Amino acid sequence: MAAATVLAAATLALSCCCAASSAAVTTVTAAAELDRIDRLPGQPTVNFYMYSGYVTVDAAAGQALFYLLMEASGVPADSAPLVLWLNGGPGGDGWIGLLAVANVLFLDSPAGVGYSYTNNTNDLYDAGDNKTAHDSYAFLINWLERFPQYKYRDFYIAGESYAGHYVPQLYQVVYRNNKGIENPTLNFKGFMVGNAVIDDYHDYKGTFEYWWTHGLISDETYVKLWEACKYDVSEHPFEECQNISEVAEAEQGNIDLYSIYTPTCKKTSLHKRRQIRGRMPWLPRGYDPCTELYFTNYYNLPEVQEAFHANVTGIPYAWIGCSDPIYEYWKDSPRSMLPIYRELISAGLRIWVFSGDTDSVVPLTASRYSIDALSLPTITKWYPWYYDEEVGGWCQVYEGLTLVMVRGAGRGSPPPSTAGPEALRALPARRAHAQAC
Repeated sequence: MAAATVLAAATLALSCCCAASSAAVTTVTAAAELDRIDRLPGQPTVNFYMYSGYVTVDAAAGQALFYLLMEASGVPADSAPLVLWLNGGPGGDGWIGLLAVANVLFLDSPAGVGYSYTNNTNDLYDAGDNKTAHDSYAFLINWLERFPQYKYRDFYIAGESYAGHYVPQLYQVVYRNNKGIENPTLNFKGFMVGNAVIDDYHDYKGTFEYWWTHGLISDETYVKLWEACKYDVSEHPFEECQNISEVAEAEQGNIDLYSIYTPTCKKTSLHKRRQIRGRMPWLPRGYDPCTELYFTNYYNLPEVQEAFHANVTGIPYAWIGCSDPIYEYWKDSPRSMLPIYRELISAGLRIWVFSGDTDSVVPLTASRYSIDALSLPTITKWYPWYYDEEVGGWCQVYEGLTLVMVRGAGRGSPPPSTAGPEALRALPARRAHAQAC
């Protein structure tokens, strides 16, 4: 069921709304009841319950991660699967459209991102993939004590962008810890990633090819990019790769690289375009390109933070969409997730990779090259899927993995022809917060 949630139609920034009296009544613990959101200032009534607050992951270090749970609205919440949505960046995205078919748990991770915090400033300079995966696992174990009704529930992990690292890494931790347990409390069924960082070599190859074939860079720059970057790392590239990347940026001009055919926000400064790959504004597109400005202001309102049960320790900085110290000092970032994919596929776990075809930061071509490197047998050849008699995209089913392309969609934005909950169920049956960018 949760695999049909790829196309969520709106973002967390627009989903800040109060819980309605018509929502289904569920027995919750006293601790969970304290996290229930009564209302959020200036937002309308909805037909589902929301909870938010902090879960401690390291008491000694004073680290706590902020979460937001939105219970399902289109199906009974007490039987719907649970989807953990992880942020990219390194750092997050939020999709209210998932509520049509699942209970959705959004997480600000690692500590120092969004409302999540640490009492040790040095932790901001010591974050990395491995620690993020284990902190997220500790969060889940502790969170389930607060929400025991989700123990043994069908559980999926999802995310976009750099969550292409977070999601399989966390899944690997859970899979290994579940070995030998007949009925694990974390009943994981699969994961899904969108426009995801998977393998640096193939991501570079597919990204540069996408830029060139879509007329975003010159022939000369295309050749130089591949020569300078093909064996480099994506998170902290060497000077030669960074320099030619800046040339490519200048040739691209002031466009939204997350959705190359949509308008840009005229209210934002051009220097934000320098945040290529994990360092660009992460807001989903398709409705208002200036949304980032609106939710930054909203999330910093004291009355909003009080309603979210957030910033309870008096964090000495404003809520922002990107945490520069965490990105700049990010520690471990493996070049490839393909070994983890192979391990999980061999174990019989389910993987979805989806991609909007107008995202140029981690484009479809990059995902296809990475998947091709797995050399998986094809079960169902490339075919179109439809919504309302229009092609919504294309799909190919491999042994252990399904690739879905969404036509006309960028990062986090649904194509106009497939917006809305009905479209979620039209996908092939075989898918906020802040980020540290």
